[in-house]
Amino acid sequence: MPNLTATIPHQLTKVEVKRRIQDEVAKLRVQHGSLLHGVQETWQGDTMSFVVSAVGQTVSGNVEVQDQAVQIAVELPWLLAMLAGNVKQRLEQQGRQLLLPKKS
Repeated sequence: MPNLTATIPHQLTKVEVKRRIQDEVAKLRVQHGSLLHGVQETWQGDTMSFVVSAVGQTVSGNVEVQDQAVQIAVELPWLLAMLAGNVKQRLEQQGRQLLLPKKS
């Protein structure tokens, strides 16, 4: 059972949302590759399953791209679960920023 869930609304197409998420994962690999180990992402339709390890902790979850929102469910190890409120707040903030419509 996930101990962190978030819903991030968007006004983009599913294809655009998936592209942005994939680009963000690629950036994370480059920027934080020395900290993140075993970053795995698998897409099945509009749902991405992921596993990542950092500082000896493994985090897994799913990201489901829906028509008007992205549903995120994350399993945090007990050490990080104590910080779930802060993690959720940051995840939602960065997710909203990532999914903003492009300005013309």
